[in-house]
Amino acid sequence: MTLIPTDLSMSRITDAVRDPNREIAASSHVLDLSVGIVVCIPCFRRPQHLRLTLESLASQRTPRSFAVVMVENDAARRESAPVAAEYLSAGKLQGVCLVEKRQGNCQAINAAFETAQALFPAATRFLMIDDDEIASPDWLELMVRTAEATGADVVGGPVLPIFDDDSKPWLARHPAFCPAYDYSGAVPQIYGCGNCLITRSVFDRLGSPAFDLRFNFLGGGDCDFFVRCRNAGMTFHWTAEAVITETVPHSRTSLGWIAKRGLRIGAINYRVQSKAARTAAARARVFATMLARLPLSLVRAARLSFRSKAVVAMHPVMVAFGSALAAFGIEQRPYEASKIVS
Repeated sequence: MTLIPTDLSMSRITDAVRDPNREIAASSHVLDLSVGIVVCIPCFRRPQHLRLTLESLASQRTPRSFAVVMVENDAARRESAPVAAEYLSAGKLQGVCLVEKRQGNCQAINAAFETAQALFPAATRFLMIDDDEIASPDWLELMVRTAEATGADVVGGPVLPIFDDDSKPWLARHPAFCPAYDYSGAVPQIYGCGNCLITRSVFDRLGSPAFDLRFNFLGGGDCDFFVRCRNAGMTFHWTAEAVITETVPHSRTSLGWIAKRGLRIGAINYRVQSKAARTAAARARVFATMLARLPLSLVRAARLSFRSKAVVAMHPVMVAFGSALAAFGIEQRPYEASKIVS
């Protein structure tokens, strides 16, 4: 174990954060540079909830030592930094909080993973949780234990919604909120990084930046990342017991937000598939498939309408329409700061 006081390790931290667009906002008094596990947390304008996220990490039931790397992605207001400093200075968690001055989803995630790898050279497993999520008490232990037992390159787990509007519990079955899998075991791929474990070898193989900045404001950089992992022959495992809960505010349960979410999923799907298509013929097939999905989505919606509410049944149509819009260059940019409601 390499325990060093922060004041003696500032050169080490400075070396790990060489990018002039990043700066350290807070650090724990002691850093254990020999930890093998780092939890990464991108943060943006949710200081009250970040406290819940950090409390859930401080309360993990595990004998394993781990560090945290938080990334404040609002360089002007920096509302997350004082909360991070509170937990780090009190010794509840060890690690750092840095500011990534370049705004955007992928910028923040890249800053977290790159800093974690540079600052903690012995770390081989990197987990991620968002600042609107709460980890169950055994989350970290279950994720790491799964990685050890299976040798999987990537481990995923469910993010279960907790709605502020408790009058719509059926929304938990909507594809926008429902986890990709309901069982533990090997899976072909995971799609989101809100509950994931990635081994260091994955980053080594895929190169830098890990998350493509072309998805910075649209979202979906995680889906693209995991598609590239799958195409490179990496293995995935799902741990249904490693639960994270996500707080869903009223604004994200409105019909308008859910419809926009479907459009964005469609745009992400089209962007990821188009990027993976290396030839003109392959791109033409992606375009043709997108066109074919429009009428098929109506058929699927009609079938779903017999057993689901209209907002759920219309999801395939919104996804197909979102892909069509993206094919003609029309996309949302929900991760621009001006589009995000605090």
